[in-house]
Amino acid sequence: MDWESRYLTGDTPWEKGAPAPPLVEWLSRNEIRGHVLVPGCGSGHEVRELARAGAEPIGLDVAPSAINFADSQPRVGPERYRLADFFELPPELAEAFDWVFEHTCFCAIEPDRRVDYVTAALAALKPGGRLLAIFYLDPGNDEKGPPYGVARDELDALFAKSFEMLEEYVPTRAFPGREGRELVRLLRRRDQSPAASRRK
Repeated sequence: MDWESRYLTGDTPWEKGAPAPPLVEWLSRNEIRGHVLVPGCGSGHEVRELARAGAEPIGLDVAPSAINFADSQPRVGPERYRLADFFELPPELAEAFDWVFEHTCFCAIEPDRRVDYVTAALAALKPGGRLLAIFYLDPGNDEKGPPYGVARDELDALFAKSFEMLEEYVPTRAFPGREGRELVRLLRRRDQSPAASRRK
């Protein structure tokens, strides 16, 4: 997918102009502190929401136009943005994060890259770090939604070996048309290095 071309032509149906409602809902009853990586951050709405909540987030994207737009927005806290590929994480970002926040990155990549996604999340997180994810279960025929849904059993198969699940629920807040079609999971990285995980 040529994400830069999509931004240059304005073909960005995922752009909602606001942070994901399930994140706002989660933050209304939970604290988040420390360094947070937001892969596929796009315009940075979730990055800014996390900064407002007291975190120190870095938004990552492969599209220069997305990063330029996000970086041009008024600062609300210590948020930063970086042009980089989540699957080829710069060495200085390895095991640098207390949290990874997932929203519309996992569901936008080709499904055969999902194992790579888990490996990338492990590489970014410190031991015991947490992955807060909004997974899209059922895109259906929604042309404005993410392209690839996922089932709970596939999530279990992908993440259970390397992550412990702390929380799961269907959010009560959602963008119109996504009601009941998303799943929030809070996962904790098991205390092992990514290299050790790959050897098993």
